[in-house]
Amino acid sequence: YNIGLTKDVYIFEMLINNLMDVVNQSGTWVPLYIMTSEKNNDDTIKFFEEKNYFGYNKNYVDFFVQEMAPAASFEGKIYLEDKDRVSTSPNGNGGWFISFVNAGLAKKAKEAGVEYINVFAVDNVCQRMADPCFVGAMIDGGYRSASKVVSKATPEEKVGVLCLEDGKPSIVEYYELTEEMRYQKKEDGDLAYKYGVILNYLFNMEDLEKNLNSNLVVHVVKKKVPYINEAGEKIKPETENGYKFETLVLDMVHMMDNCLAYEVVREKEFAPIKNKTGVDSVDSARELLKLNGVEL
Repeated sequence: YNIGLTKDVYIFEMLINNLMDVVNQSGTWVPLYIMTSEKNNDDTIKFFEEKNYFGYNKNYVDFFVQEMAPAASFEGKIYLEDKDRVSTSPNGNGGWFISFVNAGLAKKAKEAGVEYINVFAVDNVCQRMADPCFVGAMIDGGYRSASKVVSKATPEEKVGVLCLEDGKPSIVEYYELTEEMRYQKKEDGDLAYKYGVILNYLFNMEDLEKNLNSNLVVHVVKKKVPYINEAGEKIKPETENGYKFETLVLDMVHMMDNCLAYEVVREKEFAPIKNKTGVDSVDSARELLKLNGVEL
């Protein structure tokens, strides 16, 4: 996706530029693993090749395909996306590690001496990964996992919050917060549930492998599911018409013994592009990039 105004500026380009800061600081290339889906894998690889990996060393970049899960109608029937093919969609960002293992990349990473994996969302153009201070804080504090967080802008902001559940780190999605939890305050006046996650997590490879066979919660999500009708016509629905079944990376945090809440400056590290206009949109991301001196 091109977010430039007077020149081409791609989301992947911004992420690579941010990672290059770490390469330049450390004097070493950071392995970069890009999860695609079977629907966009070839296009993504072709795009990187056309752009010469935006100056990144391609020997340190690997692509792997996320596994898929079938989609169903509200009545529980399986949709077809072609006459001989069940309708499927990526199985949620929680499926990243099993896909990573099945692609042979966990083995490759360990052989390269990788001890920690930084998982991050692709839609945040200010996302900073493999941040030396973030990694250092986790190691220095003896934590088994870490999450970058921002202070919520308002109690109603639609972000998951980092908290403790039964003594273990957990993330409560914004739609799961009760009214009482959403507005609850501590003695100092701060929100009790103030730390919003930005989908930037740091995990120890040992823990990920140890929990590989643990069952993640399957989230049932209402989505628009393209399908073929009884007449064999391809239908692209305008409204939600079925369920997709996803696992979420945030549930992996609950499998860890502890998690460092690492607060970052929202204006510097949180510019997600989820909507066409308004909050968390292309426009809001452009404004934050300009604020950070990026020429668009």
